[in-house]
Amino acid sequence: MMRSRYSAFALGEVGYLLDTWHPSTRPASMELDDRRWLRLDVVDTVAGGPFDSDGVVEFVAHYRRDGQRGQQRERSRFVRDGGRWLYVDGLARDVGKGVSGRL
Repeated sequence: MMRSRYSAFALGEVGYLLDTWHPSTRPASMELDDRRWLRLDVVDTVAGGPFDSDGVVEFVAHYRRDGQRGQQRERSRFVRDGGRWLYVDGLARDVGKGVSGRL
């Protein structure tokens, strides 16, 4: 699920991002910024296997924006709902800009 959401960010597929976001935390709408996503590195996973109901993925997403490279590091929570994995929330830190917070 994490890799497909990363691909959706890279391709600007807002509909897919909202569709794979758990209803309890999903925003009514979202806009993507002008980052050009370059690479995804999955750093750690906790649970999230075929018999689990939840899981955590820690990743680093590399990007370029305004000619500068940056990284977004996030620890994301997912739950299985109706047989599908859905993003719940994440604690993110933008290494390129020094910004962090709950998404």
